Amino acid sequence: MPNEALLIRTEEPAALNTLPANVEAEAAFLGAVLIDNRVIEELGVPLADSHFFEPVHARIFLRIKQLLDRKAVVTPVTLKPYFEADEALKELGGTTYLARLTADGKGLLAPKALAEQIYELALLRELVAVGRELVTKAMDTSETVAPLEQIEAAEAALYAVADGASNNNQAQDFKTATRTAINAIEMALNSGGHISGKTTGLNSINEKIGGLHDSDLIILAGRPGMGKTSLATNIAFNAANRLLTDLQIGIAPEKSVGAATVFFSLEMSADQLATRILAEQSGISSEALRMGKISRDDFQSLSFASQRLAELPLYIDDTPALSIAALRARARRLKRKNDIGLIVVDYLQLLQGTGRANDNRVNEISEISRGLKTLAKELSVPVIALSQLSRAVEQREDKRPMLSDLRESGSIEQDADMVWFVFREDYYVAAREPKQPQQHDDAKVHEDHAKWQADMESVYGTAELIVAKQRHGSTGKVRMRFEPRITRFSDLADDQLAGDRYD
Repeated sequence: MPNEALLIRTEEPAALNTLPANVEAEAAFLGAVLIDNRVIEELGVPLADSHFFEPVHARIFLRIKQLLDRKAVVTPVTLKPYFEADEALKELGGTTYLARLTADGKGLLAPKALAEQIYELALLRELVAVGRELVTKAMDTSETVAPLEQIEAAEAALYAVADGASNNNQAQDFKTATRTAINAIEMALNSGGHISGKTTGLNSINEKIGGLHDSDLIILAGRPGMGKTSLATNIAFNAANRLLTDLQIGIAPEKSVGAATVFFSLEMSADQLATRILAEQSGISSEALRMGKISRDDFQSLSFASQRLAELPLYIDDTPALSIAALRARARRLKRKNDIGLIVVDYLQLLQGTGRANDNRVNEISEISRGLKTLAKELSVPVIALSQLSRAVEQREDKRPMLSDLRESGSIEQDADMVWFVFREDYYVAAREPKQPQQHDDAKVHEDHAKWQADMESVYGTAELIVAKQRHGSTGKVRMRFEPRITRFSDLADDQLAGDRYD
């Protein structure tokens, strides 16, 4: 069969010159698949029908995939009934075109290379579309000019092209969604810890929430002194450490429940966070580390801990006063460069919105919380954002936080998939310590202090994580151990109350 028989619509050569495409390569690849169906199982790229430039080729490839999914053998003969009424195919000679695709069989010589070329040319066409839209918007000054917003939007579009995801923004069929869900369930089954997402490193929390799920926004809130930054740091370290450990024993990254983690610290510097993690891993208090009150043995323990931490896939960005747009841009770069699987933001109220939202704090917080949720979905990673609580907590006798205590709670609560509160009763019990009794004091003073001491002993070193909202399961509280000297949360040995319901 002459090669010119495979050319598509030669009466419209301008269409082929407008965008990067190779219809001959598409025809040769389809011919190879129709000769040997196994070709499609060995591709090195995620080829889809939307990657084909010629619409007829796209429809043929889609039908081939559908038939192969049904375990059918696909040949020009089995395809024929599906294309007898295809008007565009009639222009190419009708269903005989299907047979012409397999005429020379040259595609069988390098089907992988053909598939890669088709895929790469599709990405180039996406890049052309992004560039055209960018130029059009940049030249249009009829509306309010917002260059930073245009740059952020362009970077998001470029990230989608680089990630090969630009063609996945359309509605997906239920079969694809089901397959993703089954994969998550399989991970939970194989993890041994019943985790369907990324691990927090704390079994009691994992059992309650099933791990940190991709695309989720988790709000971690608490009053000052409760340890919300400590818990976030612990989780960030645990996730990164689990990935490092799994990689060292030969577990593939996609099978690990750990994750490379980025910590956006708008409040503390990178060295302060590093000191916290060093204190936790070496068992030496942060205060002793800062003041240099350590022995040579302590320093040796510290040296060993720092060598281990040097390999950790944990990244800290301590740039102050970040805008939500800048944070999203930095997260995209880290995702592309280091395959980030978890993002932590400390804390939400220190982020800035766009200039137009700054005149109204509620609108600005709404924009920030929506931006964080969009980031979680865009990168398909869990995002943990720390948040302040209002002072209303301090006015109540029961200091346990509630959803209504969230500052600007309407938008934050609405956008979050989970809301956690950290609560340490020993913090409040310590604050109400009565007068230290002296020998000459009456029995009441001694009795009050003894009662306080008993209360303090019953709650000291414990903390609660209150799961006040969870889209994936029930609410409740998880009791944990907290070591304030080294700011470390861990599981309680006797965790009978882990499943208590949240009132």
